[in-house]
Amino acid sequence: MKKRLSQITFILFSCIASAQFTIKVESPEDFSFNEAYLYTVNGSKDILIDKAEKKNNTWLFQVKNSYLGLLKVYFPQANTSLNLVSENKNVDLKFSVKNNKVQQIDYYDEVNNIFYSIQDQQKKREQILPALYQIQNFYKENSDFGLALKNEVSNLSADIVFDSDKHPFLSYYFKTYQNFLQESAGKKNPTNDEIISFLNNTQNYLETSSLLKPILMVFLSNTSRSSLGDEVDKLLTTVKVETPRGQTILSELIEVFNVYNIKDLKEKYLTEAKNLKCTINDRLANTIKSNANTEIGKIIPNNTFVNPVNTKVKSLHDVKADKKIIILWSSTCSHCEKEIGEMVLQYNKLKEKNIEVVGLSLDSDAKSYSDKVKMLPWINDTELKGWYSSYVDTYNVHATPTFYIVDAKNKIIAKPDNFSEILELLQLK
Repeated sequence: MKKRLSQITFILFSCIASAQFTIKVESPEDFSFNEAYLYTVNGSKDILIDKAEKKNNTWLFQVKNSYLGLLKVYFPQANTSLNLVSENKNVDLKFSVKNNKVQQIDYYDEVNNIFYSIQDQQKKREQILPALYQIQNFYKENSDFGLALKNEVSNLSADIVFDSDKHPFLSYYFKTYQNFLQESAGKKNPTNDEIISFLNNTQNYLETSSLLKPILMVFLSNTSRSSLGDEVDKLLTTVKVETPRGQTILSELIEVFNVYNIKDLKEKYLTEAKNLKCTINDRLANTIKSNANTEIGKIIPNNTFVNPVNTKVKSLHDVKADKKIIILWSSTCSHCEKEIGEMVLQYNKLKEKNIEVVGLSLDSDAKSYSDKVKMLPWINDTELKGWYSSYVDTYNVHATPTFYIVDAKNKIIAKPDNFSEILELLQLK
């Protein structure tokens, strides 16, 4: 009997030791996809931590390390996802779908029930409450509908109260959002000094809250272009780029400057990152690597095609041409539409010069992609994973379209901003 009890104790201890908490996700029977991935958050980046297969319409994830913050469950075969929050306790939810996309989510654990009730209330306050105030004027206060209106206005006006000591992440999230991001009448934007002080002193919940990048965008919007470098220098000096937080902020800023084509500051802070002598955290290391992959003069990373059109070759490097124009694009991108329209008109001229075009699409909807790609004469491929495509990190994509020009040996010779610049570089104008 003692031996049996010891075995049971050992098994229970092993189960507890192997996971801090579990996440249970239940789907309707008509959701036919099996794979699901669980991501945590680091700044604006999703970090893959677990994968699960569906059993009895349910996915069960094991989170092995303590985690307080936002998470995401992604279903790659359906290219749909759902968001949730953890305070290092078990999460339990069930979702419904429409056209194989997550539509309605029912949360059965306390923290998610509170979090999404507050978010739902805030959304209704912004979009519905003003209309309800106006509608009230058209109905008698003591009529059935008037009483119902009064009750709903009261419900939306009242705050949802929770125990902040019991729910530290929720308390942190909503206070931070209110202080730095929420817009309201008469409320002033936080100053850059206030933002710097906050970023330097706040708790580690910042990285897992998804609020870091929006707060940095407020910081940058407060600053004129002429003094942007000085303000960023002050921020990075205060938070210290040798620290994990300083490096995460540095990584976010490099990527923001990349997106908004502020090339001088992107190169300045990327150089600063590469010259650091201390231990580099994973977030900054990935930013450095992604940029290094696509430096001019480097061999562009190869990509094995999944389901290419207009070619029988197996990979990007196998495409033979004197030069190749690589475009990272999406069928739903309005900027891509303009550039691709011009490329179609000039494609025959490119082919005459032995210049090939290779499109790698960040689409997620198969029909939208196929309807567009059948009108394009050049090589195209897609993973149909949207911004979860491998292209994003491999080719340092922060916006679409993104262009590269490579030579016959797949060496990057230019990173133009648009097709007009490509024609100038190739002397085809």
